[in-house]
Amino acid sequence: MNTLYHYPLSPFSRKVRLCLGEKKIEVGLVEERYWEKDADFLRRNPAGKVPVLKMGSRTLSDSTAICEYLDETHPTPPLFPKNAEARYEARRIVGWFDDKFYHEVTSKLIGERVFRKVMGTGYPDSTNVKAGAKAIKYHLDYMAFLLDQRRWLAGNEMTMADFAAAAQLSCLDYTSDVDWNRHEVVKDWYAKIKSRPAFRSILADEVPGFQPGAHYADLDF
Repeated sequence: MNTLYHYPLSPFSRKVRLCLGEKKIEVGLVEERYWEKDADFLRRNPAGKVPVLKMGSRTLSDSTAICEYLDETHPTPPLFPKNAEARYEARRIVGWFDDKFYHEVTSKLIGERVFRKVMGTGYPDSTNVKAGAKAIKYHLDYMAFLLDQRRWLAGNEMTMADFAAAAQLSCLDYTSDVDWNRHEVVKDWYAKIKSRPAFRSILADEVPGFQPGAHYADLDF
């Protein structure tokens, strides 16, 4: 049995779960409170981060490295284009959401509103929350700019770029922090990707003490 050590509202865990689901790779989920720095978990990944994927005798860490490994070892369906320029664009957008979006938006909204309570590190910092709420508008505008020119974020085929973005946005959607009415084209994109079978386990996630928004699991939101 393959095992994924994850945390439900970790966007990087969700990105790997979406990749696994799209490729129909069966995996058991083990929730990992990685901030507690459990010795067994640190042996799996000395960086102390989720996700960690155990496949047979291999233990894999880092969400981007895991997804690229899965795409190379399980090439159907492909999540990175074969063309070098298209592959570059997909990787660029993955990097945008894993780095820029995460630090400017997710870490400030989910980090303050959820993880401070879960980790017991105090009350939310309202300055960070306001900064995240402001920054997400810019990112949604950028997504709309891309989607006005393409069917999907990196081109006319769905790629890992879409899963990287959806992983971040689905965490924020759990706490109702996405204004889906800002751009119809972004809402339509999310509705398409949200309806994929790979998304089903994510829509069933629940974090104790935090109820998802009423529309969270609704495919016709």
